[in-house]
Amino acid sequence: MVEDVIRALGHATLGSRLRRLGERLQAEAQELTGLLTGEELPSPHHTVLGALSRNGPMNIGDLAVCLGQAQPGVTRMIGKMKTAGLVIAHTDLSDRRVSTIHLTERGKKRIAELEALHWPAVEAGVATLCGQLEGSLLDQLTGLETLLNEKSLKQRVLEAQSQENEP
Repeated sequence: MVEDVIRALGHATLGSRLRRLGERLQAEAQELTGLLTGEELPSPHHTVLGALSRNGPMNIGDLAVCLGQAQPGVTRMIGKMKTAGLVIAHTDLSDRRVSTIHLTERGKKRIAELEALHWPAVEAGVATLCGQLEGSLLDQLTGLETLLNEKSLKQRVLEAQSQENEP
């Protein structure tokens, strides 16, 4: 068996390990989107929709700050979301370099689905996983990775939902 070097190097590779775990959770949450809402939506779009829903229309610079991401990445994401019909940009008449991003009706519908179906399920699934962890941060990360290897977030959420629906 090949050694997991990122795990083995401990604190020295904590950033890489957190990124790997974050990407895994994001991918598993994205798998759930289609199952729970009936429509695929890239996970990074969830946070943009959430930011716009909570804060109202925002310019790209403010969105980048709100999300803690680089402005060029947010600009690319907004372009994809405009193509998908989730957001629309209105150019500021006083400064044509600034666009304010608004949710479309389709975007508002997606937010309602995420808030009602997706986010609560993912929140409960991840909270259940984290509730099983003990020890130092590195021990907890190992525990979280082990639990996800044993059963995916998707499996956990679907099992919890089927138990809720049993009489």
